[in-house]
Order: sequence, then C-alpha cells, then structure tokens
Amino acid sequence: MVNASWDRVIRTTIGLRPHRPSGFVLKADKLDAKTIIHNFGHGGAGMSLSWGTASMATTLAVDHLERRAAVLGSGVVGLTSARELQRHGFDVTIYAATVPPDTTSNMSLAGFTPTSGLVDFKSRTPEWEAQFRHAVQIAYQRLQLLIGPKYGVTWIVNYAPTDNAQAAGGSNVLLPESVQGSRTLLQPGEHPFPTRYAIERPEMRIEPNIYLDALTNDFLNWGGRVVIRKFETPRDIIALNEPLVVNCTGLGSKDLFGDPELVPLKGQLTVLVPQPEITYGTSGGISISTPEPGLGIHMMPRSDGIILGGTSQRDVWTMDVDEKERQRVVEGHIALFNAMRNPART
Repeated sequence: MVNASWDRVIRTTIGLRPHRPSGFVLKADKLDAKTIIHNFGHGGAGMSLSWGTASMATTLAVDHLERRAAVLGSGVVGLTSARELQRHGFDVTIYAATVPPDTTSNMSLAGFTPTSGLVDFKSRTPEWEAQFRHAVQIAYQRLQLLIGPKYGVTWIVNYAPTDNAQAAGGSNVLLPESVQGSRTLLQPGEHPFPTRYAIERPEMRIEPNIYLDALTNDFLNWGGRVVIRKFETPRDIIALNEPLVVNCTGLGSKDLFGDPELVPLKGQLTVLVPQPEITYGTSGGISISTPEPGLGIHMMPRSDGIILGGTSQRDVWTMDVDEKERQRVVEGHIALFNAMRNPART
C-alpha cells in the first residue's frame, strides 16, 4: 500500500513539454548549405516516441554523403537521435545548453504513453497519423529490447479505479492494434480499490534518471562528444562544422526556428519517499470530496520515489510550483489510498 501523506513529500518538479496542436515535426530542410532534420514537438510523449522518431529522422539522414552530424539538444529525443545516427556510421556531436539530469525529459512521469499531450485531435491529418503510427511501432519494439536494470525500463501493472463498467472497452484511435495491449475489467472483490471496478493493464515504466544516464554513457562510449552551448539564432547553427544537423531542441524551436505552433504543456510532479515494495501504478482516483480529488491523477513507483502526477497546463511558461495543483494531486492520492485502508469510509 502506498503511504501517501504530506510528511512523506520529498520534492516537487516542473517540466515544460513542447506541444504542437498539429503534432510533432519530423522533416528535412535546408539551412544555407546545411541539411537540417527537425525532430521536435512531442508534447508529453517524448519518452515514449523518441526511438521511433529518431529512427525515422535517421532514415532522412542516411543518404547524406558526409558522415558528420550535429544533434541539437540532449533530452531523450536528442539522445536517441544521436544513438541512431551513430548506429548508421555517423560521427556525432551533441550541442546542448543543459544535459541530464537537468533536461525536461528528466522531469517525466514516465510510462509508455505515446499519445500524452501530443496532438489536438481536430488538427491531425491522415499523413501525420501514418507517420505517428509508424513511430509508435518502432518505439514500442525498441523499448522492449531495453528492459532491465541497466536502462531502468520495466513492465509493471497499472490499475485504473472506476465505477464505470464500460471503461475497459475503450481504445485509442491513434494507436496501432498491436500496441493497444490487454485491458481486464476487475469485478467487485477482485481488487483492493474503493470503487466498484478496476481496469488492469500492463504498462512499460521508464525511470528517467537511469534511462537518460545510460543513453548518455552509450553515446559517449561510441565516441560521441558533448558541447555545452546555447543557440540564439539560425546563424549560430550555420557556423557549425557539421554539414548535417538534427534539431531536437523541443520548446526551444519556437524562438530558434520561429515555430508559431509550439506552446508548453506545464507538467508538475510531486515525489514521495521511495517504497520498493510498491510494484504497480495507478491512473485516476475516487470522488469523495468536492472538488473531485481523483480527476486526472497518476501514481508511478520508481527507485527515486513514488511519483504523483496529473498536471498538464497549456501555454503556461512559469517554472513556479502551482500550489493549488499540488494540493489537488497529493490530496487525491491520499484520499485514494486512505480509502483502500478504510473502504467503509467511501
């Protein structure tokens, strides 16, 4: 049982995720004499999709005659892009203002959630959907090959408490059938949650701090170099020695490349003292007070703590902690796990 209480809170973190209403950008372009491949705008799905879009970005790069490449950004999209380029014979340098553990990717929840904060459904196109599904299938397979302690990727069970028996039958129209996974509706008496039902499904968990450090070490062990540098204008990029550039600057592409669509989705996580015995995650909660404390909350157990999330604020640029949101998320989890201990109270 998760010990959810305010005296067990050890930190609250903020991450500004790069969201584009029409979805991520994955395309090749020219910048003076350089070839530049854009790979940004993944919303909250960067940890999930990065191997897929990195592989597709590398496909755009392999016909380039020279095998020297610059990758802009050292979050998960930049690191996976750099590794894919290395695997195809490129000599790669990463240029980044910050490196792990000081990237937005380090502030992820992070499960395999490839549609999280990714696209506004009314804005998507058939061409983008096909690109997205291809990226999902690649990423889903690649992440499975990284299961184990080195990369901090594991399978766990996720439970979604619910009073709606129809909820287990839902599916995401964007996801390929092979990635939907199984969903089991647990009946009353088959689960410990203070709701009539619970939806059980397998979920891949990624521990960002382990995962990003491992990717960085792989990159360096393959002869990669990291240069700490911030780019202010495209002119700075033109001055680089590498003829091929892969842009993985995320939200930074708004100013650097003038992308008018890019806005942040502010995420906020509150972390409790680790509990190694907790091997399951939860999505949602219960409604036992006003406002409903369980709306849109998530718990993910990791070695660095019990991660409580559920905040996604569009076009909010501040890195300050939103105390109202923190109260909602923490109190929602306290209510859920207290009710599990005392089911008569619900």
